[in-house]
Amino acid sequence: MVLGLALAATPAAAEVKTKVVDYTVDGVALQGLIAWDDATTAKRPGIVVVHEWWGHNEHARASARRLAEAGYVGFALDMYGKGKIAKHPDDAMKFMTEATRDPAVLNARFEAALAELKKDPHVDPARLGAIGYCFGGSVVLSQARMGKDLKAVASFHGGLGGLAPAKPGTVKARVLVYTGAADPMIPADQVESFRKEMEAAGANVEIVSYPGARHGFTNPAAGSFGMDALAYDAEADKASWAAMIGRFRQVFGRGE
Repeated sequence: MVLGLALAATPAAAEVKTKVVDYTVDGVALQGLIAWDDATTAKRPGIVVVHEWWGHNEHARASARRLAEAGYVGFALDMYGKGKIAKHPDDAMKFMTEATRDPAVLNARFEAALAELKKDPHVDPARLGAIGYCFGGSVVLSQARMGKDLKAVASFHGGLGGLAPAKPGTVKARVLVYTGAADPMIPADQVESFRKEMEAAGANVEIVSYPGARHGFTNPAAGSFGMDALAYDAEADKASWAAMIGRFRQVFGRGE
C-alpha cells in the first residue's frame, strides 16, 4: 500500500519526473523511487531496478532516471527497509544477509515493487522487466529462474551461482548478463556454469564479458568503499548500458 508520495523534477533532464514511493511489506517500511518522462502520455514498459548490496542509494535511483530518459518507467525498489543504506562492507553484508535469510521475504518485496510499478498510470502492466546490480543482479536472475512473468531481465556484475538451477521451460524472460572479465567475485567458471544452466533450461540468454572490468564497474562510487575487488569502469558502464537498451528495444519496442 502506498503511504506517501512526493513529487519532484530531476535537474539533469527537465522532462524526467521522479516520485518517492513509500510502501510496506509485512509491516516493514520500504521506500523506492519511480521515474518517467512526462513528454508523452503513452503507456510504456515498466522496469524494476534492484540495488547493489549497499541498499537503495543514488546509483539505483540514477538508473531509474536513465531508464526514464530511454522511454521506460524505472522503479528503484528497496529490498532492505527505509533508510538502510550501507557505506561500509560490514553493514552491507549485514543488510544483505537479513534480506536473503528467508527467500519468501525477498520474493515478497520484489512482488510488492512490481505491484507498485503496475499501479503507475504511465506503465503498461503487460510489459515489465527488471535490472539489478551486484546483489540486485542475483535477485533479478533468481526471479527469472522461478519463471516470473517478466519480458526481460538484465544483471550487471551480479552473482550467477548459489541458487537452484532453472528447470527446462521455466524461464520466460530474455536474460541479459553483463559481467567483468577481471571480476574476482564472479570468476569465469561461474559465468560458464550459468551459461550452461540457461542453455539447458532453454532460456534466451546473452552474456557479455568486459575485458579488464572489475566488480561494481557500473557504479562511479565503487572505488570509495575500500575494497580492491571493486572499481568503476566508465567504458564498460557505457557499453553495458547501451547493450541492454539495444536488447530492450528488441523486446519492448522503443518504450513510448
